[in-house]
Amino acid sequence: MNRFYITTTLPYVNAKPHIGFALEIIQADAVARYYRERGFEVLFNTGTDEHGQKIYEKAIEEGKDTQAYVDEYAAKFDELKISLDLSYTNFIRTSDPDHKKAAQEFWKRCDANGDIYKDRYQVKYCVGCELPKTDSELVNGRCPVHVNLELELRDEENYFFRWSKYQQPLLDLYAANPDFVVPSNRLTEIQKFVEGGLKDFSISRLKEKMPWGVGVPGDEGHVMYVWFDALVNYISTLGWPNEDGNFSDYWPGVQVAGKDNLRQQSAMWQAMLMSAGIKPSKQVFIHGFITSAGEKMSKSMGNVIDPFSEVAEYGTDAVRYYLLREIPSHDDGDFSRERMELRYAELANQLGNLVSRVGAMSQKYFDGVLNDVEVDWSAQEAQLYAAMKDYDFKRYLDLVWEVVADANEVVDKKAPFKLVKVDEAAAKDVLSEIADKVRFIARSLAPILPQTSAQITERYGKIVSQGEPLFPRRDQPSN
Repeated sequence: MNRFYITTTLPYVNAKPHIGFALEIIQADAVARYYRERGFEVLFNTGTDEHGQKIYEKAIEEGKDTQAYVDEYAAKFDELKISLDLSYTNFIRTSDPDHKKAAQEFWKRCDANGDIYKDRYQVKYCVGCELPKTDSELVNGRCPVHVNLELELRDEENYFFRWSKYQQPLLDLYAANPDFVVPSNRLTEIQKFVEGGLKDFSISRLKEKMPWGVGVPGDEGHVMYVWFDALVNYISTLGWPNEDGNFSDYWPGVQVAGKDNLRQQSAMWQAMLMSAGIKPSKQVFIHGFITSAGEKMSKSMGNVIDPFSEVAEYGTDAVRYYLLREIPSHDDGDFSRERMELRYAELANQLGNLVSRVGAMSQKYFDGVLNDVEVDWSAQEAQLYAAMKDYDFKRYLDLVWEVVADANEVVDKKAPFKLVKVDEAAAKDVLSEIADKVRFIARSLAPILPQTSAQITERYGKIVSQGEPLFPRRDQPSN
């Protein structure tokens, strides 16, 4: 049986979901749905990262018990499943007891391999990234991703992971798998980073300073560094360390992550897997960031976009469509209300109008009963597969829209509403041809616009019907 495993990163639960994570999880959902449509048994994992200093500090700031705080925010992320019509099968929380046990077993295996030791930890640390920063990474003395946060100077005894030991094995992994990281420029970026030399990284924190974390096996004075703990979710969700069942059936898998996660996903985690004696990931797909009307999104600027609000305004499939067609798959992209309005109008005028017109004519002239049409769509399906394999969702949708445009052109040029008056059989042939194109469009849109695809498929069965507008026209854009 063909099996496929895909996972997002786990967002921190120190804030409500934003449009950037919505992009990532919709991208992963589109891939998961595509492989299911092709007959694969698919596991699709997401969840919440619930340990680390910034979560601990946020809970204190809000005067809440830390577990109660993460419970509240984890529920908000799980609500995305309904709002964005997501098909994930697994929702893992790093505060789950089974995950904690898996993280501790993972630690033990790395330790048994000689890759964990104690040393002094002296660094500049960004709490926003939960990562140490070198001077070369800083801009005006600040983390470029979290410019509003002051770096912390840390000096304490921690456990370290021997990352430096895995420089050559990582380079060998990249060389043997030229599509290990997609897009290729991100693979080049991580190769150059690893070639420059790897420094062992801290994998614990003193419990007296930061008690919210997974305990280090055999040392009650330390908790695991949040990244070491969280990355294990990709296999703990499969039941590891039990190596039967889902783990043996589905690992290795595909990981979807933002460009700020490149180092962690494609180098840190892969070295950790090697240390624990586990196969590396199958592939890592790296996407860019979303800006808001050309500006970096931040709470202080008040331009963070709430995906729940956008869905309430435009509907689930319109938001999915915007994110997958408007935002470049491999680079940064912008979210603006003006562009959202244009993309919604595109759905209404080009797709929705096509489905309604052809359905109405089929009902009016032929009681919805059309001819069976056999068209070979294998060439187009091969192109769609290539686009999905590259995680190029815009190209995928551009290909579908070529068929949408073609079908609309046939309606306009052959005008079955006129042709039926002089040649009823010819008009029926034309409508049957267009209806077949609409069915192909519906099949192709199933991973991208699942609700719309289902509605079209229902209307274009043996009896073709019109139905309600797929995307009701918006006369007055809201502010």
